[in-house]
Amino acid sequence: MAMILHTHSPQETREAGERLAALLRPGDLIAYTGGLGAGKTTFTAGLARGLGLTNAWVSSPTFALVHQYGGGAGEPTLCHFDMYRIETADDLYSTGFFDYLDSGAILAVEWSENIWEALPDPHITVDISVTGEESRTITITGDERFEAVGT
Repeated sequence: MAMILHTHSPQETREAGERLAALLRPGDLIAYTGGLGAGKTTFTAGLARGLGLTNAWVSSPTFALVHQYGGGAGEPTLCHFDMYRIETADDLYSTGFFDYLDSGAILAVEWSENIWEALPDPHITVDISVTGEESRTITITGDERFEAVGT
């Protein structure tokens, strides 16, 4: 089951993230795939906005490895991971990733292919493919929530 979205600007990529946010449940894990500069962080900014985390300044967690947004009274928690530099199981444990799995937070994991064997099932996969300078094809797969084909 897949939802396919075509975007033509960073703003539309953020809006695609907002669209996904409306379908999410506490504890969902989003595994991103896509090359450097594909728009994973831009998509996550839209995800945060769609979750109502309008005060979150979303940036790439490349050096911090994880950024946590929200979690205040009545708002969801979004944890944004960057697994680009994760090479071993010890590296993965050092991020606290496994502790976050049981927290009820929504996890958005960039460079998920580096930890593919550690990802729990089920999870949601968001593949962002560059199709032009600002154009992207975003393929979202998961459960029955993603049956509809986008535009």
